[in-house]
Amino acid sequence: MTSEILNKLSSQGVSIWLDDISRDRLRTGNLEQLIREKNVVGVTSNPTIFAGALSKGDAYNSQMHDLAVRGVDLGEAVRAITTYDIRWAADVLRPVFDATQGMDGRVSLEVDPRLARETEKTVAEARALWWMVDRPNLFIKIPATVEGLPAITQALAEGISVNVTLIFSLERYRQVMDAWLAGLEAAQAKGLNLATIESVASFFVSRVDTEIDKRLDKLGNAELKGKAGIANARLAYAAFEEVMNSERWQRLRAAGARPQRPLWASTGVKNPDYPDTMYVDELVAPGTVNTMPEKTLDATADHGRVQGDAIRPFYEQAWNTMAALKEAGVDYDDVVKVLEDEGVEKFEASWNELLESVKKNLVV
Repeated sequence: MTSEILNKLSSQGVSIWLDDISRDRLRTGNLEQLIREKNVVGVTSNPTIFAGALSKGDAYNSQMHDLAVRGVDLGEAVRAITTYDIRWAADVLRPVFDATQGMDGRVSLEVDPRLARETEKTVAEARALWWMVDRPNLFIKIPATVEGLPAITQALAEGISVNVTLIFSLERYRQVMDAWLAGLEAAQAKGLNLATIESVASFFVSRVDTEIDKRLDKLGNAELKGKAGIANARLAYAAFEEVMNSERWQRLRAAGARPQRPLWASTGVKNPDYPDTMYVDELVAPGTVNTMPEKTLDATADHGRVQGDAIRPFYEQAWNTMAALKEAGVDYDDVVKVLEDEGVEKFEASWNELLESVKKNLVV
């Protein structure tokens, strides 16, 4: 039975994606069940999720054994294991992809995060993963580092659909949208069908509160805690609307292109004092994606508070919050730099954990 709350969220124009994947979830039919019962229309993955999946149960043992027998090297073994799950999930979601004309039914696979500061290698890895998975409903995740921006443009120019990840700042988000538009323009110049090239921009939410709350504690200011993440995301949506109203976008839209939707990522609440559905309830607006850990998805289905557009009526409030944070002594530019560096480091650490786990199990 579907949740009335999740139905309401979907009807508001929010696509519900699951921020998790595992071989076990696929082979038990759990993902199909979530599509049927919890309105899930997409899946995101990252190195941390894969490292976690490999550490539990025996779902990967048979493939690990075969890879070991074949003498496959470690990097290729990791690619083989992760692309297997992504391909399977893409096939499970294919009916959603077809029903939404390619807007949803998407599965995201991240490039090796150790390449986050290397443009050319990121592009090469994006091409390799796109070829290996070979599904039209794939998203290649590329981090929004300075070096990642031209890689985003290049991938899109080649017809590769991209999920831009690790976006924390409003300035970087504008640069991401610029890179996306440039990619579509290049694809158009090559004569590619723009309607088949999709993109989302993953704007991280809870991590912003975690970092800013820590600074507010040091400043002795409890009043502004738990407000920055939502305010920042709301202003990102305002920036998105600006681009959607631009002549540059209107020209591409007329040629068949579709919007790069804002995707709210890092929506699991880190502070137990906050409502566990706040990063869902407070970020409802049409044409958005919210990717949730299963715990957040279940909480939203049970007691989420979906009350219409929760973004556009609150732009002024969001600006006021950001101004108050600045006045309180929070250095926004430093916050987002720390978060981006930490984000890359965390995914690198998870990738190394994933490599170690595969290495340990790659035995004949």
